[in-house]
Amino acid sequence: MERADASDLLALLAVARERSFTRAAARLAISQPTLSQTVQGLEERLGVRLLNRTTRSVTPTQAGERLLQKIGPKFDEMDAELGALSELREKPAGTIRITATEYAAQAILMPAMAKIAPLYPDIKVEVMIDVGLTNIVAAQYDAGIRPGELVAKDMIAVRVGPDLRMAVVGSPSYFASRVRPRTPQDLTQHNCVNLHLPTHGGRLYAWEFERNGRDVNVRVDGQLVFNSSGALLHAALQGLGLAYLTEGQVQPYLSSGELIRVLGDWCPPFSGYHLYYPSRRQPSPAFTLLVDALRYRGRASRG
Repeated sequence: MERADASDLLALLAVARERSFTRAAARLAISQPTLSQTVQGLEERLGVRLLNRTTRSVTPTQAGERLLQKIGPKFDEMDAELGALSELREKPAGTIRITATEYAAQAILMPAMAKIAPLYPDIKVEVMIDVGLTNIVAAQYDAGIRPGELVAKDMIAVRVGPDLRMAVVGSPSYFASRVRPRTPQDLTQHNCVNLHLPTHGGRLYAWEFERNGRDVNVRVDGQLVFNSSGALLHAALQGLGLAYLTEGQVQPYLSSGELIRVLGDWCPPFSGYHLYYPSRRQPSPAFTLLVDALRYRGRASRG
């Protein structure tokens, strides 16, 4: 079938269903004279009249009705398939690469994915656990998740969690033979489990404290160094030293008595987790959906 024939058959179908050249022309967004000439040209090529025209109505002839019964369902089927393809194109899909801390992945990303993954199976999220401040542009990540105060000013940042607090914790067995620290400086006399920051020249993370407007950073020492907050937590639970972790990460163990918190009055709240990405990035439907699922709306949640 020639392309012109297919176009003309669509025109015929529109006129027959609308029972009017005027309404069919409006539906097809062409002029009424053009539509009339199109149908007339089709009739001339086929050598048979397809429509009966009166001043009041337009109806198919017997030949026209037979043709319409054959082609109508086929064109409807093609429309349905094209519509399905359009929906598939607009359906959120693709892979999103995100760098996040271990706790952010556990507390922020996983709950969001639990909501959207069953509904959108074509969305894939690759999460790279990293405690450092990764350059997401150079490393070709779509986004990162870090506390708001660490996000660069040239990034778009979306709040995805409540305010955070840090906590210094140790096990009852650790404190059984040691005096609990009363000030951050007392930590230098304790066995502390350190965190290695690869993006800070290999330096160990200095524990940060604040009280009454006074900032104190302490470079602690100890037998163990990890690059994972999960490892810090397990070391503290085993009585191997003090750990410095987010409050939300240790709260279940504080409640159960497996960990004891110290220096709580030196750990004020600070800006919670934000998802950030370059301002020049054009968000895909999949990325927009994930951002909306992550967006913090003030619901009750621990940091």
